[in-house]
Amino acid sequence: MTTLEIANKIKNAGGRLYIVGGSVRDKILGRECKDEDYCITGITKEEFASIFPESKYIGKSFGVFEFNNKEFAIARKEKKTGIGHKEFDIENNKNITIEEDLRRRDITINSIAQDVITGEIIDPYNGIKDLEEKKIKAVSSAFKEDPLRVYRVARIATELEFDVEINTLKMMNSLKNELVSLSKERVFDELRKALRTNKPSIFFDVLRKADVLDVHFKEIYDLIGALQPPQYHPEGDSYNHTMTTLDNSARITKNEKIRFACLVHDLGKGRTPKEMYPHHYGHEKNGIEPLMELAKRIGIPKEWKECGITAIKEHMRGRNFL
Repeated sequence: MTTLEIANKIKNAGGRLYIVGGSVRDKILGRECKDEDYCITGITKEEFASIFPESKYIGKSFGVFEFNNKEFAIARKEKKTGIGHKEFDIENNKNITIEEDLRRRDITINSIAQDVITGEIIDPYNGIKDLEEKKIKAVSSAFKEDPLRVYRVARIATELEFDVEINTLKMMNSLKNELVSLSKERVFDELRKALRTNKPSIFFDVLRKADVLDVHFKEIYDLIGALQPPQYHPEGDSYNHTMTTLDNSARITKNEKIRFACLVHDLGKGRTPKEMYPHHYGHEKNGIEPLMELAKRIGIPKEWKECGITAIKEHMRGRNFL
């Protein structure tokens, strides 16, 4: 069954089917759409299940169905009830409009919908304008209800190479104390996606601007202000050096483990006493402990950790081959 056929069945029952979220954003940008997300208004969960008896109810708390190898969500509202990104009261009903569903989403460029039948674009929060201006902006103060959005924004900014506007950075900072409630798997997943981009340094720069880099990435944060000999490192402190190295690695390899190794190769410089600056004697030994702490905190895979250890121990020997 085609998506249009599904949309027409929903329409005949009094509802509407929309493509929503990142898939609409990517279509507008001319980017490849890996997955399409769908939102349904005007019918209940029970009515959807009746129209499509072959569907599978996979998100009972969120009104999400799997059908035709796609996911369909009944329009919903959310209300935060506790700490973290899972504590919400969910309201699904046929009277919730597409504009209300879009309002609960994180950023304006993800709050655009397209009617499957008519092709009409619904953009109540000026997401298209922000796409044109390469800007990431929270839809509303409801952004602060989910701490995972801090890392999602940093990752999306990295993928698109967009700027995050100041008020959104402030909202990200307001969630700082809740970031520790996130599972290490969630944090690592956002890191991994960021490392796959053309300029992964943006991920860390956004977190730094929001003053939240020190929560899960303290070892990277500790490189800020760790001075280096200017004759060898005109790029500045150890943080700038690491970001330059990371971006250079992204230009020459898609291997995530190598990119990660470049990210952590100089962690030992974050442990150098300030009175020793700009020298960092022994940093190739001192970097192992911070790597282990980072790996434990966000669940770095064993093979990534092994690559990181090799990079830390051996990166100073590279000049021997010049």
